[in-house]
Amino acid sequence: MLLLCCATSCMTNKELAYMQNDRYNTTTPTSVANSSKPYKLQPNDVLSVKVQSEQPELSNLFNIVDPSSSMAFGGPSALYMTGYNIDELGNITLPTIGKLKVSGLTTSETQDLIQQNLNKYLVGTTVIVKLLSFKVSVLGGVRNPGYYYVYNEQANLLEGLSLAGDLTQAGDRKRVKLIRQTTGGSEVIMLDLTDPNLVQSPYYYLMPNDVIYVDPLRTSLKRDNLVVVTALLGIVSTGVLLLNYFR
Repeated sequence: MLLLCCATSCMTNKELAYMQNDRYNTTTPTSVANSSKPYKLQPNDVLSVKVQSEQPELSNLFNIVDPSSSMAFGGPSALYMTGYNIDELGNITLPTIGKLKVSGLTTSETQDLIQQNLNKYLVGTTVIVKLLSFKVSVLGGVRNPGYYYVYNEQANLLEGLSLAGDLTQAGDRKRVKLIRQTTGGSEVIMLDLTDPNLVQSPYYYLMPNDVIYVDPLRTSLKRDNLVVVTALLGIVSTGVLLLNYFR
């Protein structure tokens, strides 16, 4: 029984190592082509729009909370308290300027659009636009499952997993599901962390509201089942011994 337990619980380097490639070495970097597409804003995204100028009494009209105290609320709630929500028609509404269509634009394009409209009313201002609602959920065989806010529009899959403390030994490196919301619904792709071509996948870079789910390793399930079976056999053996003792 002990040998069986050891056989089912041992894991090899092939099961645990990421991006396995014998061509990787310590002297010459291995070039891998990849491309990340800039995120296009969608309805329900939340933007931080900060306007800076030499006349703060005017520019602060566009800042929902004064920049010096924007984090006074603390935590993720502060992001929404200081942000502009994109409505279902793809617009944000700014003081004086009014509604601007930003859905389908990048944050840089949105920043330029706001700057152009703001220049009609104020001189010498600088507009800074950031995406606040970049959140990913990480579930399954990771150390700290949950949802995490990402402060980098170019975050990748490995960064998302690192936010959750990386995979546990029970997480299957070859079966990582990424669930992405699209205009037509949801799409699910299976990713293999041991594949050296992972960085070339169009799903390597994360998008807001992505869900990462790590499947459990089959060896882990076998080990857990063996523990249950062993416990049951122990109970049965104890019952038989007690039954024989009281006869």
